[in-house]
Amino acid sequence: MKKVGIYSGSFNPIHHGHVMLANYLVEFSDLDELWFVVTPQNPLKNKEDLLDDDERLKMVQLAVGDDTRFFVSDVEMHLSTPSYTINTLTALSEQYPDCEFVFICGMDSLQNLKNWREYQKILDNYELLVFPREGYDGGELANYPSVNILKTPILEISSTFIRHSIKEGRDVRHFVPEKVFQYIQEHHFYE
Repeated sequence: MKKVGIYSGSFNPIHHGHVMLANYLVEFSDLDELWFVVTPQNPLKNKEDLLDDDERLKMVQLAVGDDTRFFVSDVEMHLSTPSYTINTLTALSEQYPDCEFVFICGMDSLQNLKNWREYQKILDNYELLVFPREGYDGGELANYPSVNILKTPILEISSTFIRHSIKEGRDVRHFVPEKVFQYIQEHHFYE
């Protein structure tokens, strides 16, 4: 079976932190590949700052380019909204029975996992690769048998920071992949 990491998020926009983490995970874990799953709506986040699904999907595709270790998935765009991780993982497992899916999340998400729909089903049926986030220790689920805490580098770059910086007229070209930066400029996103 192919071991596939599922890295889902709004990617609004995708930035170097996302891509560097993905690169780290495929090179320093036992994942065969990593799939970026672009989320239409996170039920725990405000949707007003969210770019159109197709635009965010396009930016992730631009960021990944022809790197065959990565795949960009729009699976959540074909599921009912709001998006729930358990629905995504279940749909992928049914659609790709030859893959073992592993859920990738930050320590902040792990710490809040009990607020997620059917979180126990996620813990019982999928391995979780958890990367550190400043100020979070994962809480009581950090020692759960299916949880694997990683020692990845901590990069304090956020999509929120990038959006606010663009709105302020600042140059963010070195925070996002070059083609993503060009696409943002060309379409005047986040201004």
